[in-house]
Amino acid sequence: MQRMDAVDRIRRSVKVQGWVAALIGVTLAGAVDAAETVTFRAGAAKGNITPALGCEIVGGFNPFPSTHIHDDLWVRCLVLDDGTTRVAFAVCDLVGFTRHMSDAARRWIQEETGLPAGNILISAVHTHSATTSLGDDRYLIELEMNAYQRTVARRVADTVRCAVNNLAPARIGWATASEPRHVFNRRRYMKPGTVPMNPFGGTNDVVQFNPGHCNPNIVKPAGPTDPGICLFAVQTPEGRPVAFFANYSLHYVGGVRGADISADYYGMFNDRIQHLLGADRQDPPFISIMSNGTSGDINNIDFTRPAEKLPPYAKMRIVADDVAQKAFQAYRTIQWRDHVALGASYKEIDLKFRRPTPEQLARAEGVIRAKAASGRKGDTMESYFAERLVRMAKLPEYVKIPLQALRVGEVGIAAVPVEPFCEMGLDIKGRSLFKPTFVVSLANGYFGYLPTPAQLKLGGYEAWLGSNRLEPEAMPKMTDALLRMLTGLKEGAK
Repeated sequence: MQRMDAVDRIRRSVKVQGWVAALIGVTLAGAVDAAETVTFRAGAAKGNITPALGCEIVGGFNPFPSTHIHDDLWVRCLVLDDGTTRVAFAVCDLVGFTRHMSDAARRWIQEETGLPAGNILISAVHTHSATTSLGDDRYLIELEMNAYQRTVARRVADTVRCAVNNLAPARIGWATASEPRHVFNRRRYMKPGTVPMNPFGGTNDVVQFNPGHCNPNIVKPAGPTDPGICLFAVQTPEGRPVAFFANYSLHYVGGVRGADISADYYGMFNDRIQHLLGADRQDPPFISIMSNGTSGDINNIDFTRPAEKLPPYAKMRIVADDVAQKAFQAYRTIQWRDHVALGASYKEIDLKFRRPTPEQLARAEGVIRAKAASGRKGDTMESYFAERLVRMAKLPEYVKIPLQALRVGEVGIAAVPVEPFCEMGLDIKGRSLFKPTFVVSLANGYFGYLPTPAQLKLGGYEAWLGSNRLEPEAMPKMTDALLRMLTGLKEGAK
Protein backbone atom coordinates (compact mmCIF):
# COMPACT_ATOMS: atom_id res chain seq x y z
CA MET A 1 0.00 0.00 0.00
CA GLN A 2 2.79 2.46 0.87
CA ARG A 3 4.55 1.68 -2.42
CA MET A 4 1.40 2.37 -4.50
CA ASP A 5 0.64 5.54 -2.54
CA ALA A 6 4.12 6.83 -3.35
CA VAL A 7 3.63 6.05 -7.05
CA ASP A 8 0.21 7.75 -7.11
CA ARG A 9 1.55 10.89 -5.47
CA ILE A 10 4.36 11.15 -7.98
CA ARG A 11 1.98 10.45 -10.88
CA ARG A 12 -0.39 13.19 -9.74
CA SER A 13 2.45 15.66 -9.48
CA VAL A 14 3.31 15.15 -13.16
CA LYS A 15 0.84 16.98 -15.41
CA VAL A 16 0.60 14.47 -18.26
CA GLN A 17 -2.28 12.41 -19.58
CA GLY A 18 -3.06 9.18 -21.39
CA TRP A 19 -0.37 6.69 -22.27
CA VAL A 20 2.43 8.97 -21.02
CA ALA A 21 1.04 8.86 -17.49
CA ALA A 22 0.61 5.10 -17.71
CA LEU A 23 4.19 4.68 -18.87
CA ILE A 24 5.51 6.86 -16.03
CA GLY A 25 3.43 4.90 -13.53
CA VAL A 26 4.95 1.60 -14.64
CA THR A 27 8.46 3.05 -14.58
CA LEU A 28 8.05 4.53 -11.11
CA ALA A 29 6.57 1.33 -9.74
CA GLY A 30 9.53 -0.61 -11.07
CA ALA A 31 11.96 1.87 -9.50
CA VAL A 32 10.30 1.48 -6.09
CA ASP A 33 10.38 -2.33 -6.45
CA ALA A 34 14.11 -2.13 -7.19
CA ALA A 35 14.69 0.03 -4.12
CA GLU A 36 12.92 -2.56 -1.98
CA THR A 37 15.25 -5.37 -3.15
CA VAL A 38 18.65 -3.81 -2.46
CA THR A 39 21.43 -6.38 -2.70
CA PHE A 40 23.28 -7.29 0.49
CA ARG A 41 27.03 -7.41 -0.13
CA ALA A 42 30.14 -8.58 1.70
CA GLY A 43 33.87 -8.44 1.05
CA ALA A 44 36.82 -9.83 2.99
CA ALA A 45 40.61 -9.61 2.88
CA LYS A 46 43.70 -10.06 5.05
CA GLY A 47 47.05 -8.30 5.28
CA ASN A 48 50.36 -9.43 6.76
CA ILE A 49 51.53 -7.52 9.88
CA THR A 50 54.40 -9.84 10.90
CA PRO A 51 57.26 -7.76 12.38
CA ALA A 52 60.93 -8.22 11.57
CA LEU A 53 62.90 -10.69 13.66
CA GLY A 54 64.60 -9.02 16.57
CA CYS A 55 61.57 -6.92 17.46
CA GLU A 56 60.66 -7.46 21.09
CA ILE A 57 57.97 -9.91 22.17
CA VAL A 58 55.99 -8.30 24.95
CA GLY A 59 53.65 -10.91 26.39
CA GLY A 60 55.57 -11.07 29.67
CA PHE A 61 56.95 -8.56 32.16
CA ASN A 62 60.43 -8.53 30.61
CA PRO A 63 60.35 -8.22 26.79
CA PHE A 64 62.86 -10.14 24.71
CA PRO A 65 63.80 -10.12 20.99
CA SER A 66 62.05 -12.55 18.66
CA THR A 67 64.26 -15.13 16.94
CA HIS A 68 61.80 -17.15 14.83
CA ILE A 69 58.44 -16.84 13.06
CA HIS A 70 56.30 -19.88 13.76
CA ASP A 71 53.28 -18.44 11.97
CA ASP A 72 52.61 -15.05 10.44
CA LEU A 73 50.54 -12.32 12.07
CA TRP A 74 47.61 -10.92 10.11
CA VAL A 75 44.92 -8.28 10.11
CA ARG A 76 41.72 -9.97 8.95
CA CYS A 77 38.96 -7.73 7.62
CA LEU A 78 35.30 -8.08 6.74
CA VAL A 79 33.12 -5.34 5.22
CA LEU A 80 29.32 -5.62 5.08
CA ASP A 81 26.94 -3.41 3.08
CA ASP A 82 23.13 -3.51 3.26
CA GLY A 83 22.63 -0.88 0.56
CA THR A 84 22.23 1.91 3.10
CA THR A 85 24.81 1.26 5.81
CA ARG A 86 28.32 -0.11 5.53
CA VAL A 87 30.33 -1.51 8.47
CA ALA A 88 33.82 -2.94 8.74
CA PHE A 89 35.57 -5.33 11.14
CA ALA A 90 39.37 -5.58 11.35
CA VAL A 91 40.95 -7.98 13.87
CA CYS A 92 44.73 -7.89 14.35
CA ASP A 93 47.06 -10.60 15.62
CA LEU A 94 48.48 -8.30 18.29
CA VAL A 95 48.54 -8.12 22.08
CA GLY A 96 46.88 -4.69 21.84
CA PHE A 97 47.34 -1.24 20.35
CA THR A 98 46.98 2.39 21.35
CA ARG A 99 43.98 4.54 20.60
CA HIS A 100 45.93 6.98 18.43
CA MET A 101 47.08 4.09 16.19
CA SER A 102 43.50 2.91 15.80
CA ASP A 103 42.27 6.46 15.19
CA ALA A 104 44.84 6.92 12.42
CA ALA A 105 43.78 3.72 10.66
CA ARG A 106 40.08 4.57 10.94
CA ARG A 107 40.72 8.11 9.67
CA TRP A 108 42.63 6.81 6.64
CA ILE A 109 39.88 4.30 5.88
CA GLN A 110 37.24 7.02 5.98
CA GLU A 111 39.30 9.33 3.74
CA GLU A 112 40.07 6.59 1.22
CA THR A 113 36.79 4.64 1.10
CA GLY A 114 34.12 6.95 2.49
CA LEU A 115 33.33 4.41 5.18
CA PRO A 116 32.45 6.38 8.36
CA ALA A 117 35.08 6.03 11.09
CA GLY A 118 32.35 5.23 13.65
CA ASN A 119 31.34 2.20 11.58
CA ILE A 120 34.83 0.67 11.69
CA LEU A 121 35.73 -1.74 14.51
CA ILE A 122 39.45 -2.49 14.91
CA SER A 123 40.53 -4.90 17.63
CA ALA A 124 43.41 -7.11 18.77
CA VAL A 125 43.28 -10.82 19.64
CA HIS A 126 45.77 -10.53 22.54
CA THR A 127 48.37 -13.05 21.46
CA HIS A 128 51.31 -12.89 23.87
CA SER A 129 53.75 -13.85 21.12
CA ALA A 130 53.78 -10.64 19.10
CA THR A 131 55.56 -7.31 18.98
CA THR A 132 53.77 -4.54 20.82
CA SER A 133 51.68 -1.90 19.09
CA LEU A 134 51.24 -0.09 22.40
CA GLY A 135 54.09 2.27 21.56
CA ASP A 136 57.23 3.18 23.38
CA ASP A 137 55.30 4.28 26.50
CA ARG A 138 51.78 2.90 26.82
CA TYR A 139 50.98 5.43 29.54
CA LEU A 140 51.33 8.47 27.30
CA ILE A 141 47.94 9.45 25.91
CA GLU A 142 49.22 11.51 22.99
CA LEU A 143 52.31 10.15 21.29
CA GLU A 144 53.56 9.91 17.73
CA MET A 145 53.31 6.43 16.25
CA ASN A 146 56.55 4.50 16.07
CA ALA A 147 57.58 2.71 12.88
CA TYR A 148 55.77 -0.56 13.61
CA GLN A 149 52.58 1.16 14.73
CA ARG A 150 52.50 3.18 11.55
CA THR A 151 53.09 0.05 9.48
CA VAL A 152 50.21 -1.75 11.20
CA ALA A 153 47.84 1.22 10.90
CA ARG A 154 48.64 1.57 7.21
CA ARG A 155 48.19 -2.17 6.63
CA VAL A 156 44.83 -2.16 8.45
CA ALA A 157 43.61 0.70 6.26
CA ASP A 158 44.85 -0.97 3.08
CA THR A 159 43.29 -4.31 4.00
CA VAL A 160 39.89 -2.77 4.71
CA ARG A 161 40.20 -1.04 1.36
CA CYS A 162 40.87 -4.42 -0.28
CA ALA A 163 37.81 -5.87 1.46
CA VAL A 164 35.76 -3.01 0.00
CA ASN A 165 37.19 -3.86 -3.43
CA ASN A 166 35.94 -7.44 -2.91
CA LEU A 167 32.34 -6.46 -2.10
CA ALA A 168 29.95 -8.77 -3.91
CA PRO A 169 26.40 -10.10 -3.43
CA ALA A 170 26.19 -12.31 -0.35
CA ARG A 171 23.87 -13.84 2.20
CA ILE A 172 24.42 -13.97 5.93
CA GLY A 173 23.49 -15.94 9.05
CA TRP A 174 24.49 -16.42 12.67
CA ALA A 175 24.57 -19.04 15.41
CA THR A 176 25.87 -19.73 18.91
CA ALA A 177 27.69 -22.62 20.54
CA SER A 178 29.39 -23.43 23.83
CA GLU A 179 32.82 -24.84 24.67
CA PRO A 180 33.30 -24.86 28.47
CA ARG A 181 36.32 -27.20 28.55
CA HIS A 182 38.89 -24.51 27.80
CA VAL A 183 37.90 -21.55 29.96
CA PHE A 184 38.86 -21.17 33.64
CA ASN A 185 38.71 -18.19 35.93
CA ARG A 186 42.34 -17.51 36.71
CA ARG A 187 41.57 -15.53 39.90
CA ARG A 188 41.13 -17.71 42.99
CA TYR A 189 40.07 -17.08 46.55
CA MET A 190 42.84 -18.29 48.83
CA LYS A 191 42.94 -19.38 52.46
CA PRO A 192 43.43 -16.43 54.82
CA GLY A 193 47.04 -15.38 55.12
CA THR A 194 48.28 -17.35 52.09
CA VAL A 195 48.08 -14.67 49.40
CA PRO A 196 51.60 -13.35 48.65
CA MET A 197 52.43 -9.71 49.35
CA ASN A 198 51.46 -7.46 46.46
CA PRO A 199 54.01 -5.19 44.69
CA PHE A 200 52.98 -2.23 46.83
CA GLY A 201 54.01 -3.84 50.09
CA GLY A 202 50.46 -4.76 51.03
CA THR A 203 48.94 -8.00 52.29
CA ASN A 204 45.28 -7.10 51.87
CA ASP A 205 44.55 -9.10 48.68
CA VAL A 206 42.09 -11.95 49.15
CA VAL A 207 42.44 -13.42 45.65
CA GLN A 208 45.47 -14.49 43.69
CA PHE A 209 45.85 -14.71 39.93
CA ASN A 210 47.44 -17.88 38.53
CA PRO A 211 48.06 -19.43 41.99
CA GLY A 212 49.70 -22.58 40.63
CA HIS A 213 48.59 -26.14 39.97
CA CYS A 214 47.11 -28.16 42.84
CA ASN A 215 47.82 -25.39 45.31
CA PRO A 216 46.33 -26.59 48.63
CA ASN A 217 45.55 -23.00 49.62
CA ILE A 218 43.04 -22.48 46.79
CA VAL A 219 39.48 -22.15 48.05
CA LYS A 220 37.42 -21.50 44.90
CA PRO A 221 37.30 -19.41 41.69
CA ALA A 222 36.72 -15.71 42.31
CA GLY A 223 34.32 -15.35 39.40
CA PRO A 224 32.47 -17.10 36.56
CA THR A 225 33.51 -18.06 33.03
CA ASP A 226 31.76 -17.47 29.71
CA PRO A 227 31.94 -20.58 27.50
CA GLY A 228 29.81 -19.04 24.74
CA ILE A 229 30.91 -18.95 21.10
CA CYS A 230 29.05 -16.36 19.04
CA LEU A 231 29.47 -16.27 15.28
CA PHE A 232 28.12 -14.90 12.06
CA ALA A 233 29.14 -15.93 8.57
CA VAL A 234 28.66 -14.82 4.98
CA GLN A 235 28.61 -16.79 1.76
CA THR A 236 27.90 -16.12 -1.89
CA PRO A 237 24.32 -16.59 -3.16
CA GLU A 238 25.53 -19.92 -4.57
CA GLY A 239 26.78 -21.08 -1.14
CA ARG A 240 30.54 -20.55 -1.38
CA PRO A 241 31.98 -19.43 2.01
CA VAL A 242 33.20 -15.83 2.07
CA ALA A 243 33.96 -15.07 5.72
CA PHE A 244 33.43 -16.31 9.26
CA PHE A 245 33.49 -14.03 12.32
CA ALA A 246 33.64 -15.65 15.78
CA ASN A 247 34.01 -14.50 19.37
CA TYR A 248 35.21 -16.49 22.40
CA SER A 249 36.24 -15.28 25.86
CA LEU A 250 39.71 -16.79 26.30
CA HIS A 251 42.71 -14.62 27.19
CA TYR A 252 45.18 -16.64 25.08
CA VAL A 253 46.70 -20.15 25.27
CA GLY A 254 50.47 -19.82 24.98
CA GLY A 255 53.03 -22.62 24.97
CA VAL A 256 55.26 -21.40 22.15
CA ARG A 257 58.83 -22.47 21.56
CA GLY A 258 61.37 -19.99 22.89
CA ALA A 259 61.20 -16.56 21.26
CA ASP A 260 58.78 -17.44 18.47
CA ILE A 261 56.31 -15.07 16.89
CA SER A 262 52.83 -16.62 16.73
CA ALA A 263 49.16 -15.65 16.46
CA ASP A 264 48.43 -18.22 19.20
CA TYR A 265 45.24 -20.30 19.04
CA TYR A 266 43.40 -17.54 17.19
CA GLY A 267 45.38 -18.16 14.02
CA MET A 268 45.04 -21.92 14.38
CA PHE A 269 41.28 -21.58 14.83
CA ASN A 270 41.03 -19.57 11.62
CA ASP A 271 43.06 -22.14 9.72
CA ARG A 272 40.92 -24.98 11.12
CA ILE A 273 37.63 -23.29 10.20
CA GLN A 274 38.86 -22.78 6.65
CA HIS A 275 39.63 -26.49 6.42
CA LEU A 276 36.29 -27.57 7.93
CA LEU A 277 34.40 -25.39 5.47
CA GLY A 278 36.44 -26.67 2.53
CA ALA A 279 37.28 -23.07 1.69
CA ASP A 280 40.92 -23.42 0.69
CA ARG A 281 42.36 -21.86 -2.46
CA GLN A 282 39.43 -19.60 -3.21
CA ASP A 283 39.56 -16.36 -5.16
CA PRO A 284 38.95 -14.01 -3.42
CA PRO A 285 40.28 -15.93 -0.42
CA PHE A 286 37.96 -17.06 2.37
CA ILE A 287 38.67 -15.16 5.60
CA SER A 288 38.03 -16.56 9.09
CA ILE A 289 38.24 -14.13 12.00
CA MET A 290 38.37 -15.06 15.69
CA SER A 291 37.96 -12.08 18.03
CA ASN A 292 38.56 -11.94 21.78
CA GLY A 293 35.58 -11.60 24.10
CA THR A 294 35.54 -10.61 27.77
CA SER A 295 38.56 -12.58 28.97
CA GLY A 296 40.40 -10.31 31.40
CA ASP A 297 40.09 -12.90 34.16
CA ILE A 298 39.93 -16.06 32.01
CA ASN A 299 42.67 -18.37 30.86
CA ASN A 300 43.13 -21.96 29.71
CA ILE A 301 44.69 -23.38 32.88
CA ASP A 302 42.87 -25.78 35.19
CA PHE A 303 44.61 -25.21 38.52
CA THR A 304 42.83 -28.17 40.14
CA ARG A 305 44.95 -30.59 38.07
CA PRO A 306 48.70 -31.15 37.69
CA ALA A 307 50.41 -29.18 34.94
CA GLU A 308 50.23 -30.79 31.50
CA LYS A 309 53.50 -31.75 29.83
CA LEU A 310 52.94 -31.00 26.17
CA PRO A 311 55.29 -30.03 23.33
CA PRO A 312 55.24 -26.45 22.02
CA TYR A 313 52.00 -25.46 20.26
CA ALA A 314 50.21 -28.69 21.18
CA LYS A 315 47.80 -27.04 23.62
CA MET A 316 47.00 -24.29 21.13
CA ARG A 317 46.03 -26.90 18.55
CA ILE A 318 43.82 -28.75 21.01
CA VAL A 319 41.96 -25.58 21.97
CA ALA A 320 41.71 -24.32 18.40
CA ASP A 321 40.37 -27.63 17.13
CA ASP A 322 37.81 -28.06 19.91
CA VAL A 323 36.48 -24.50 19.60
CA ALA A 324 36.45 -24.73 15.79
CA GLN A 325 34.54 -28.02 15.88
CA LYS A 326 31.85 -26.50 18.13
CA ALA A 327 31.68 -23.39 15.93
CA PHE A 328 31.43 -25.51 12.79
CA GLN A 329 28.57 -27.58 14.23
CA ALA A 330 26.73 -24.33 14.99
CA TYR A 331 27.53 -23.03 11.50
CA ARG A 332 25.74 -25.99 9.97
CA THR A 333 22.49 -24.89 11.67
CA ILE A 334 22.54 -21.37 10.21
CA GLN A 335 19.42 -20.12 8.47
CA TRP A 336 20.76 -17.94 5.68
CA ARG A 337 19.27 -14.52 4.95
CA ASP A 338 19.51 -12.70 1.64
CA HIS A 339 19.38 -9.33 3.37
CA VAL A 340 19.66 -7.98 6.92
CA ALA A 341 19.83 -4.51 8.40
CA LEU A 342 23.16 -3.12 9.54
CA GLY A 343 23.73 -0.36 12.07
CA ALA A 344 26.51 1.37 13.95
CA SER A 345 26.77 3.64 16.97
CA TYR A 346 29.92 5.26 18.32
CA LYS A 347 30.41 7.53 21.30
CA GLU A 348 33.04 8.60 23.79
CA ILE A 349 32.52 8.83 27.52
CA ASP A 350 34.69 10.66 30.05
CA LEU A 351 36.15 8.50 32.80
CA LYS A 352 38.67 9.27 35.49
CA PHE A 353 42.06 7.66 35.71
CA ARG A 354 42.98 6.04 39.01
CA ARG A 355 45.80 7.84 40.78
CA PRO A 356 48.47 6.67 43.22
CA THR A 357 48.36 8.22 46.66
CA PRO A 358 51.33 10.39 47.73
CA GLU A 359 52.49 7.51 49.93
CA GLN A 360 52.27 4.99 47.09
CA LEU A 361 54.13 7.33 44.75
CA ALA A 362 56.90 8.00 47.24
CA ARG A 363 57.37 4.27 47.81
CA ALA A 364 57.44 3.60 44.04
CA GLU A 365 60.10 6.25 43.49
CA GLY A 366 62.17 4.67 46.24
CA VAL A 367 61.92 1.25 44.59
CA ILE A 368 63.08 2.72 41.28
CA ARG A 369 66.06 4.45 42.92
CA ALA A 370 67.05 1.24 44.70
CA LYS A 371 66.95 -0.72 41.46
CA ALA A 372 69.10 1.88 39.68
CA ALA A 373 71.63 1.84 42.51
CA SER A 374 71.88 -1.95 42.43
CA GLY A 375 72.56 -2.08 38.69
CA ARG A 376 70.12 -4.96 38.43
CA LYS A 377 68.76 -5.64 34.94
CA GLY A 378 65.20 -6.72 34.29
CA ASP A 379 62.18 -6.10 36.46
CA THR A 380 60.83 -7.73 39.56
CA MET A 381 57.09 -7.44 40.06
CA GLU A 382 57.77 -4.68 42.58
CA SER A 383 59.94 -2.57 40.26
CA TYR A 384 57.66 -3.22 37.30
CA PHE A 385 54.64 -1.78 39.11
CA ALA A 386 56.71 1.03 40.61
CA GLU A 387 57.43 2.22 37.07
CA ARG A 388 53.74 1.97 36.23
CA LEU A 389 52.70 4.04 39.25
CA VAL A 390 55.13 6.82 38.40
CA ARG A 391 53.74 6.97 34.87
CA MET A 392 50.14 6.90 36.07
CA ALA A 393 50.80 9.86 38.36
CA LYS A 394 51.47 11.95 35.23
CA LEU A 395 48.21 11.04 33.47
CA PRO A 396 45.45 13.64 33.13
CA GLU A 397 42.45 13.44 35.44
CA TYR A 398 40.01 12.38 32.71
CA VAL A 399 40.26 10.34 29.55
CA LYS A 400 37.82 9.87 26.69
CA ILE A 401 36.96 6.19 26.26
CA PRO A 402 35.72 5.11 22.80
CA LEU A 403 32.69 2.79 22.86
CA GLN A 404 31.08 1.17 19.85
CA ALA A 405 27.96 -0.86 19.12
CA LEU A 406 27.17 -2.56 15.82
CA ARG A 407 24.13 -4.35 14.47
CA VAL A 408 24.31 -7.27 12.02
CA GLY A 409 20.72 -8.38 11.57
CA GLU A 410 19.62 -9.75 14.95
CA VAL A 411 23.21 -9.87 16.22
CA GLY A 412 24.40 -7.13 18.58
CA ILE A 413 28.11 -6.40 18.97
CA ALA A 414 29.64 -4.16 21.64
CA ALA A 415 33.27 -3.08 21.52
CA VAL A 416 35.47 -1.83 24.37
CA PRO A 417 39.13 -0.67 24.55
CA VAL A 418 40.01 -2.72 27.62
CA GLU A 419 40.50 -6.26 28.93
CA PRO A 420 37.13 -6.69 30.69
CA PHE A 421 36.27 -9.40 33.17
CA CYS A 422 33.82 -11.92 31.74
CA GLU A 423 31.08 -10.70 34.08
CA MET A 424 30.75 -7.69 31.80
CA GLY A 425 30.10 -9.88 28.79
CA LEU A 426 27.61 -12.04 30.64
CA ASP A 427 25.78 -8.93 31.87
CA ILE A 428 25.56 -7.36 28.42
CA LYS A 429 24.48 -10.63 26.80
CA GLY A 430 21.72 -11.05 29.36
CA ARG A 431 20.35 -7.51 29.18
CA SER A 432 20.74 -6.72 25.48
CA LEU A 433 17.68 -6.70 23.21
CA PHE A 434 19.77 -8.42 20.54
CA LYS A 435 19.94 -12.19 20.71
CA PRO A 436 22.74 -13.07 20.40
CA THR A 437 24.99 -10.27 21.61
CA PHE A 438 28.71 -10.46 22.21
CA VAL A 439 31.51 -8.10 23.28
CA VAL A 440 34.75 -7.55 21.39
CA SER A 441 37.56 -6.48 23.71
CA LEU A 442 40.82 -4.63 22.99
CA ALA A 443 38.92 -2.58 20.40
CA ASN A 444 39.81 0.91 19.17
CA GLY A 445 42.52 1.36 21.80
CA TYR A 446 43.83 -0.03 25.07
CA PHE A 447 43.27 1.21 28.64
CA GLY A 448 44.18 -1.79 30.78
CA TYR A 449 42.16 -4.37 32.69
CA LEU A 450 38.53 -3.69 33.61
CA PRO A 451 37.33 -5.50 36.76
CA THR A 452 33.89 -5.10 38.26
CA PRO A 453 33.78 -2.77 41.30
CA ALA A 454 33.39 -5.83 43.54
CA GLN A 455 36.37 -7.62 41.98
CA LEU A 456 38.45 -4.49 42.30
CA LYS A 457 38.11 -4.68 46.08
CA LEU A 458 39.43 -8.25 46.14
CA GLY A 459 42.84 -7.26 44.83
CA GLY A 460 44.94 -9.49 42.62
CA TYR A 461 47.06 -8.69 39.56
CA GLU A 462 44.23 -7.53 37.29
CA ALA A 463 42.92 -5.15 39.96
CA TRP A 464 46.26 -3.65 40.98
CA LEU A 465 46.87 0.01 40.25
CA GLY A 466 48.83 -0.05 37.01
CA SER A 467 47.05 -3.11 35.58
CA ASN A 468 43.70 -1.40 36.13
CA ARG A 469 43.82 2.28 35.18
CA LEU A 470 40.22 3.46 35.19
CA GLU A 471 37.96 4.59 38.01
CA PRO A 472 36.19 1.91 40.13
CA GLU A 473 32.81 2.52 38.47
CA ALA A 474 34.20 2.30 34.93
CA MET A 475 32.66 -1.08 34.11
CA PRO A 476 29.05 -0.25 35.05
CA LYS A 477 29.32 3.12 33.30
CA MET A 478 30.62 1.51 30.13
CA THR A 479 28.07 -1.30 30.31
CA ASP A 480 25.12 1.07 30.71
CA ALA A 481 26.32 3.24 27.82
CA LEU A 482 26.77 0.23 25.53
CA LEU A 483 23.34 -1.15 26.37
CA ARG A 484 21.77 2.21 25.54
CA MET A 485 23.62 2.22 22.24
CA LEU A 486 22.49 -1.33 21.43
CA THR A 487 18.90 -0.46 22.35
CA GLY A 488 19.05 2.53 20.03
CA LEU A 489 20.21 0.33 17.16
CA LYS A 490 17.47 -2.22 17.86
CA GLU A 491 14.62 0.23 18.24
CA GLY A 492 15.84 2.55 15.50
CA ALA A 493 15.47 -0.20 12.91
CA LYS A 494 11.77 -0.84 13.67
